[in-house]
Amino acid sequence: MGLFQGFDIAASGMTAQRFRMDTIAENIANINTTRTEDGTPYRRKIVRFTEKTKHPSFAEVMNRYDHVTFNGNGVKVDRIYEDYEEDFVMTYDPSHPDADENGYVRYPNVNTVTEMTNLIDSSRSYEANVTAFNAIKTMTQQGITAGGTS
Repeated sequence: MGLFQGFDIAASGMTAQRFRMDTIAENIANINTTRTEDGTPYRRKIVRFTEKTKHPSFAEVMNRYDHVTFNGNGVKVDRIYEDYEEDFVMTYDPSHPDADENGYVRYPNVNTVTEMTNLIDSSRSYEANVTAFNAIKTMTQQGITAGGTS
């Protein structure tokens, strides 16, 4: 593991969780959006992460270092997808401009409790990455200080 690889891993976690928090905020902001550009209600978005992998250099492949690993280099957003598992919320409101012929309005499949729970989870993960980043920074500073006293 290189000197700065730990920083990169923690920073990628912070970046990914920040993106997830932004997506959750978008879901909450659109909780009452009954019509989007395509004429349907807003559909909840979900962020999926995957492991970042380091691609070995040509020299590493040719030398076949047994101690070199090519995994464990952080996290990245793999994709953002819309939630089709949860149905829209049907509410009776015949005066609403988007009501159907029976007086029901389709509201987004966004649940505030679920979104707030995910937001807390994402926030805690972000904080854990900040703690890891600061621990790596402290160890690096101590290592540099110890190396300079000889």
